[in-house]
Amino acid sequence: MEYRPLGRTDLKVSALSLGTMTFGEQNSEAEAHEQLDMAVDHGVNFLDAAEMYPIPPSPDTQGRTEQYIGSWLKARGNRDNLVIATKVVGRSKNFAHLGRGAETRLDRDNIEKACEGSLRRLGVDCIDLYYTHWPERNAAYFGALGYDPAPDNNPVPIEETLEAMDRLIKAGKVRHMGVSNETAWGVMEHLKLSETQGAPRIAAIQNPYSLLNRSFECGLAEPAIREAVGLCAYSILGFGMLTGKYLGGAEPEGARLTRWKFFQRYRNPRGEAASRAYVDLARRHDLDPAQMAIAYVAQKPFVTSAILGATTTEQLKRNLDARNLTLSREVLDGIEAIHADHMYPCP
Repeated sequence: MEYRPLGRTDLKVSALSLGTMTFGEQNSEAEAHEQLDMAVDHGVNFLDAAEMYPIPPSPDTQGRTEQYIGSWLKARGNRDNLVIATKVVGRSKNFAHLGRGAETRLDRDNIEKACEGSLRRLGVDCIDLYYTHWPERNAAYFGALGYDPAPDNNPVPIEETLEAMDRLIKAGKVRHMGVSNETAWGVMEHLKLSETQGAPRIAAIQNPYSLLNRSFECGLAEPAIREAVGLCAYSILGFGMLTGKYLGGAEPEGARLTRWKFFQRYRNPRGEAASRAYVDLARRHDLDPAQMAIAYVAQKPFVTSAILGATTTEQLKRNLDARNLTLSREVLDGIEAIHADHMYPCP
């Protein structure tokens, strides 16, 4: 396993990390522990969670993901060997069950209460990387490519969010902060405030990136490299579309897109056509389609870590084996040819 610097911090994280949003919904506690054991055995030292997980979010299951990680950490006693990331939800009226009012915000009160909850569920004293899950302001994220300059409706200023994070860092409850589902403007604004006001410097960006969604390259790749704020990429298999298992209308039993029909970001005619082309390319070169897709993401110069998600240990083992795969020039040229024909099918 390759280990890479996490931004400009003193931490190094595995090039492949373990996403845990299935823990507590698709995966039982025992299955979650099995996945965590396997990931660590293969060199993973970077775990990704969120206070709202598992997905899809529900008042009945919220927090189970962090609880399952916490029970595993307690049983294994290996906290010091790991880099643990989690997230505070952004502005929303969908999380009243968190007990922070009718609308969650990225203000001091919400962030501090969210952090305390995550620390308690994880059973740790400090979170290594604490993300804001999505921006407070009106911005283009969660599948939007164009910016709609609608009024921001009194957002919490980024300065206030950074002040709250700074308090947590100084209290020893958080080591570093990051942003998720952020834009190029948002990243640069965070960095500007870090320089001009001494606010915490973001260490990572967690945004979607895959063969089906290369929009990160358009505006964010440059600051990621120039400012050493690398991408921790999620949805690297497009909710499983790039494995080929959903092609031709297939609905594998228990699979995410079989169970929840409303997840249509990657399962649309354009996504289907692009996925088929990438799967065919992999098979022509005797490659596993999932491993090809993972290796492509992990080898990008602006990527710090590619986040793996799985519902079975068999899937996870196959995905972890992508760490040994280097794509040939011929395969990379084939990927670019497909990209030219299927430009941003699933932003």
